[in-house]
Amino acid sequence: MNFLEPTAELLFSAQDATPMSTDEATIKSWDEARICLESAPKAWLSTVRPDGRPHAMPVLPVLVDGVPCFTTRPGSRKGRNLATNPGCVITAGNDVLDLVIEGDAVRVRDDDGLRRIAGAFKAKFGWEFALRDGGAYDDGLPGSPEYGFYRITPQRAFGYGPDGLTATRWRFDQTA
Repeated sequence: MNFLEPTAELLFSAQDATPMSTDEATIKSWDEARICLESAPKAWLSTVRPDGRPHAMPVLPVLVDGVPCFTTRPGSRKGRNLATNPGCVITAGNDVLDLVIEGDAVRVRDDDGLRRIAGAFKAKFGWEFALRDGGAYDDGLPGSPEYGFYRITPQRAFGYGPDGLTATRWRFDQTA
């Protein structure tokens, strides 16, 4: 499943009276955003606790079919938060772009999805998972702990240039 290309636009307009650029030539491409996330050695995932307070932790990001994915233990604070509220934010950065993606994270349980995400983790990080009984396990650790694979469906994203004055917003139209 590959998502449609999002609509890219300036985050600020001339009417906003901000020091941010309103030059459409500064709009970043979604390819630059993908490269940022693909190359990131880690990203920050923010989830919502049951009492509404935020929770942020680093995760290892991979892209599968252009969609951000990550893993966490189902019993971790992140895993428990996502089980009750899929809303999340993942952030990453490089020398060209600081990237913020808002969306919903859904746990992947189908065999094909598990295989594809496990393959992406092996290719990027050398992290091998054993797939069995509809789950992903790290047999290299004592007790072979289970990990959940999550796929984020982006709703909107923001990219900020290294100059601190350029900003792009991407809107994902999930109905088209």
